[in-house]
Amino acid sequence: MSALSFRPYLPRDAETLAALFAESILTLGEDHYSEGQLAAWATFGEDAASFGAFLAGFTTIVAETEGEIVGFASLKDDKHIKMLYVLPDAARQGIGKALVNVMELLAAKRGAEALSVDASEVAVPLFEKLGYEAQKRNTVMIEDEWLANTTMKKTLPKGAPQAAGNA
Repeated sequence: MSALSFRPYLPRDAETLAALFAESILTLGEDHYSEGQLAAWATFGEDAASFGAFLAGFTTIVAETEGEIVGFASLKDDKHIKMLYVLPDAARQGIGKALVNVMELLAAKRGAEALSVDASEVAVPLFEKLGYEAQKRNTVMIEDEWLANTTMKKTLPKGAPQAAGNA
């Protein structure tokens, strides 16, 4: 894999990220969720403008390699990973791990002591490898389909760098 770079989400990314979101769910989730569950989950990305507005409400970071978007992650309230999605062709190549590391660094710099995530069945193994511990199981209703996820949490290292003004 070529060098990975990160940048903030831009409004022009909305359509690409909406498509990546749906492709990631439909391809990577097929061993963990039913066809109906996947279709319901993926519908959230059907309206690129609404999806982009949603992402703009968080700190969203885009991962690129050779100028191609290969993943993204969003941080909510500086202490919760709201979204983490990677292109299926780029899965299991360290992109998800790198995006989580960026989220952890951002959260720590902003003064967070811990970071949480509601991890899909697909993402639980990644978060476990990165030191996140399961807190509780959840079920959420999306488009008349129940989907399971796991709330996971990781305590961030003490003494992590903080942004100016937060010390």
